[in-house]
Amino acid sequence: MALADEAITKIKEMILSGQLKPGDRLPREADLAEQLGLSRSSLREAVRALSMIRILDVRRGDGTYVTSLEPELLLETLTFVIDFHQDAGILDLFEVRRALEPMAAEKAALLMSEPEAADLVALVNSVTQESSMDLIVENDLEFHHRIAVASGNAVLCSLADSIANRTHRARIWRGVTQEDSFTRTQREHLAIANAISHRQPSIAAACALAHVAGIETWLRSNLETL
Repeated sequence: MALADEAITKIKEMILSGQLKPGDRLPREADLAEQLGLSRSSLREAVRALSMIRILDVRRGDGTYVTSLEPELLLETLTFVIDFHQDAGILDLFEVRRALEPMAAEKAALLMSEPEAADLVALVNSVTQESSMDLIVENDLEFHHRIAVASGNAVLCSLADSIANRTHRARIWRGVTQEDSFTRTQREHLAIANAISHRQPSIAAACALAHVAGIETWLRSNLETL
């Protein structure tokens, strides 16, 4: 194992064991290097790497701190990578959606409260064929966001939201160019919402999978015009 990798592992172990908690300041570099049996250069490389993925926060003139370790913060590095996926990577994003959204729907069917489930059905029915494209896309994003939140998994929610927000252009394009896009989406959203409302996790997951896979299949056939 490279010395920097060993240093990263030892710092992570301190955090996982509770020796260092969110918000704690790391000991002075010389003291920590001696405590861990590492060279200061190896420790410095480890701190630099862990700060890049938002585990540590280096504050010039103050010290190095463990961040809040909140999922949203730790996922910023991943969403930064997702930001750089241009149209050529849109199918990669939909493949990830195909994995995440059935899981979110399944968990939501188990955890979403009855009032929230009723509100989800009402949300689907709040837009019509005559609604503006902006309102329809906003409704679509809110629908999937509520399901992700109801999953009770903050990491899943952050990933699902990030990917959903970065596929909105494809949603608009499909809505404009596919004649029955609104009717099909409305029908599929209602099937997911009803399965969640009726506490049917397997059906909710299957409906979510069919929904995302259908969009992905359409994109694969039409991507050259995007």
